Amino acid sequence: MSTRIRIVGAVAAILLAVPGLAAAQATSTLRQAQDSGQAYPSKPLRIIIPFPPGAATDITGRYVAQKLGEVFGQQPIPDNRPGANGTIGLELAAKAPPDGHTLVIGQTGNLAISPGITKVNYDPARDFAPISLLIASPHALAVHPSLPVRSLKDVVSLARSKPGQLNYASTGSGSAGHLGMELLKKATRMDLVHVPYKGAVPGLTDLVAGHVALMFTSALSTASVQRSGKVRVLAVGSLQRSPSLPEVPTIAESGYPGFEVISWWGLLGQAAMPKDIVARLNGEIVKAMASPDAQNRIGALGADIKTTTPEEFAVYIRSEQAKWGQAIKDSGARVD
Repeated sequence: MSTRIRIVGAVAAILLAVPGLAAAQATSTLRQAQDSGQAYPSKPLRIIIPFPPGAATDITGRYVAQKLGEVFGQQPIPDNRPGANGTIGLELAAKAPPDGHTLVIGQTGNLAISPGITKVNYDPARDFAPISLLIASPHALAVHPSLPVRSLKDVVSLARSKPGQLNYASTGSGSAGHLGMELLKKATRMDLVHVPYKGAVPGLTDLVAGHVALMFTSALSTASVQRSGKVRVLAVGSLQRSPSLPEVPTIAESGYPGFEVISWWGLLGQAAMPKDIVARLNGEIVKAMASPDAQNRIGALGADIKTTTPEEFAVYIRSEQAKWGQAIKDSGARVD
């Protein structure tokens, strides 16, 4: 290895290790590009999607890619990097150059839950620049139609009359579905038995078959089976009724004010990204997600559009970390 290569490598390592230097370098590079007439982005954006194709995170990421492609005139590259409940993709994004050309879709699990329940090689507050919240989906309390209940109040009464006899499915120990139900159990003083599954599909399959009585999971997961009448959705965890399920009351209006459990997805870059790039991306995303096309396509998924400023998204992530962290502590949840 030549001396020149070793020196360049050492300088690059220092820049990446020190956020302030990295930000200064990224800003300098951006200004040089602008001075030479080269606009941002100078190459196709890479959007890391930390889940497999077809998942809600993937659908969200590809929609964002499409919209940014329309704005910038070159199609971003969706890069699926599934694994470890979405943490592998975030770890990869955290290490990318902070020049605004590598973005990532973060969500409830890999930003607010995983850092509190398992070891991850990133810090949501230190390593990322939140750009905007994108969409949210309330957790929906679904029951098998044979259960003699028509409301959350009925479920609470039945569960209290049969402590430890009703079981509920989740997408795995330590998942949002598991911890969300633990929050609901605490609020309602229900005694339920947890049955973890490896994902939403097998859990819903057993709910439809009547092998479990309840499930508290994202409305995105329950939408199709609810429309078919194979399960009954009794309440949603958003503070206001969901536009995708307007007939279903919230848990808050069912007697538990302030209760909120939702799944959410947002766009982030690296912490050292120049602020003008963050602002530009935020403006384009907010505009795109307010379009009738976005309303129709996202609404069809059973999700609600919820964009924010970068600062609002940062505050929201911190508040979600605190809420889910307390749920982990109270429940003693562990990752399977």
